[in-house]
Amino acid sequence: MTLITRRNLIVAGAGSLLAGCDRVGKSEAGRDILFKAEAVHRSLQRVITNRNALAREFSPDDLSPRFRANGTRSPRTPEYMALAANRFSDWRLRVDGLVARPLSLSLADLRAMPQRAQITRHDCVEGWSAIGKWQGPKLSAILDAAGLRDSARYLVFHCADSLRGGAYYESIDLIDAFHPQTILAWAMNDRILPIAHGAPVRLRVERQLGYKHAKYVMRVEAVVSLEGIGRGKGGYWEDVADYEWYAGI
Repeated sequence: MTLITRRNLIVAGAGSLLAGCDRVGKSEAGRDILFKAEAVHRSLQRVITNRNALAREFSPDDLSPRFRANGTRSPRTPEYMALAANRFSDWRLRVDGLVARPLSLSLADLRAMPQRAQITRHDCVEGWSAIGKWQGPKLSAILDAAGLRDSARYLVFHCADSLRGGAYYESIDLIDAFHPQTILAWAMNDRILPIAHGAPVRLRVERQLGYKHAKYVMRVEAVVSLEGIGRGKGGYWEDVADYEWYAGI
């Protein structure tokens, strides 16, 4: 008996469009077909997934004794090191783009907002997991303060780090942005967020794989499209290594 899984359903739904991709992939028309197939894949995946479901939360007894730092361990740019030397007192989070009220928020501003603390499991695309506690304001509260315009469809997180000469960024849609477990975390395991884990703040979008949890966030930009940002695929690893833009788990 064949086990029917979410992946089986997605592959079955997109299979007809992907058939013969080797033959059509070299032509412009063929690339259009493949891009449309990828869009169908993403749409099917999101249709059969409850995007509003909560990620599992754990107890303090479940905290991992070691939590690896994924990606960059420190941006090490002169600008970032100057902010770190002053304990990020001069750091400001810009919230702009398609918003009615652009914001410039300090760490004190973020800490003064209503807080959410959650103990969740971080699942890295490299195959390891760890459980940690994160605290910070809900991203939805920040967006409400900024006033998203009706045309906004995505949020782009511009970060202080870069890899191989490319600026690190990530993006999510508004479903994930307004998910109750999506926060901008400034604390980890009841301590100030360490630099290796993304200080002064990192995105926690708990229904997605680890590379979506952008570290060293400097700016949140509301946009109508991801075209023209990086290579247009919605994130650094999506651009350079063809990671999936939607990394839901």
